[in-house]
Amino acid sequence: MPRKPSIPITYAAPSPSSPQTFFDGHALPGLLVFDLDYTLWPFWVDTHVWPPLKAKDGGQRVVDRTGEPFTLYPNVAQVLRDARAKGLRVAAASRSEAPELAREMLKLLVIGGDGSGGGGGGGGNGGGAGAGKQRAIDYFDYLQIYPGSKTTHLAKLKKLSGVEYGDMLFFDDEERNRNVEADLGVLMYLVRDGVTSAEVDRAVREWRAKRGKDGSYIP
Repeated sequence: MPRKPSIPITYAAPSPSSPQTFFDGHALPGLLVFDLDYTLWPFWVDTHVWPPLKAKDGGQRVVDRTGEPFTLYPNVAQVLRDARAKGLRVAAASRSEAPELAREMLKLLVIGGDGSGGGGGGGGNGGGAGAGKQRAIDYFDYLQIYPGSKTTHLAKLKKLSGVEYGDMLFFDDEERNRNVEADLGVLMYLVRDGVTSAEVDRAVREWRAKRGKDGSYIP
């Protein structure tokens, strides 16, 4: 079953740090799919993170048992918030060997009502989402986090969401996962240093350019 995000759609105007393609009136993918490690956050959750985890600075960061801090890439919170504002469906597809730890990380990290979070500031040492904040996990409609291949993750997402492969846009940091283009017809955008609004804009424009007249993806 798909998750039921708890974020109401109440925001319509882009900020300077928003993906501009979300608001330009042209076609948008039916499903945005994000890898986690080195795509939404700068670490491998199954090798760099040691439980138990604890939220710090109101959920702006999470520390593990060694005291090492972890957070999202700086612009990720804005991208996720804008996707929710536009009513776009969002999924995570990760082959992590520590799926429960990844889910816990997403539950503890929060995103502010102004798009802050994941590298932003924040005062105090409390944990959890406060007023005007939501857990990062609540911005995802679907979670596919388990060992395996990205083709398996995307096939499951197609089944859960009903979105055709050509209507998906997949963000990942590993070139080897580009096989999903030939195998499934899902456009993959290679992320070099974490997802940013500029990267999202380039990816969406590429997705638009590679759609056929019938809306299907043209490899």
